[in-house]
Amino acid sequence: MADFTFHHGGVSVPSLEQAIEWYGTLLGFTVEHRFYIEAARSHTAMLRKGPLRFEIFEVEGAAPLPDERRYPPRDVQTHGNKHVAFQVADLDSFLAEMEQKGADIAMVVRESFGRGCFIRDCAGNLIEFVEGVA
Repeated sequence: MADFTFHHGGVSVPSLEQAIEWYGTLLGFTVEHRFYIEAARSHTAMLRKGPLRFEIFEVEGAAPLPDERRYPPRDVQTHGNKHVAFQVADLDSFLAEMEQKGADIAMVVRESFGRGCFIRDCAGNLIEFVEGVA
């Protein structure tokens, strides 16, 4: 079987500049490089935080994120990609930091199967953070 590793996740946003600022301020990502994808008519940036990469697309004429994609339990009712998830050491500390920074917290999960949360980026895209799972 072919060997591979994870490279990046990606989201579409209405404003690349606003997203770069949001991902930098709230999550500590920096711009690795910027480019234009002619076929998609997309101003694009690859953001990086340590080994993590996240690709942000500002596509000319793109439709806004539908409301049902903004809440995790409704989002999974539609087929397709859902979200990316990052691991945090301590959920409560992470939530306190996100609240202090004004993050839009969509949902907090504290269940026997695990703990985590979803936040919405500046365009409403869901990002999951899970506590200490292997």
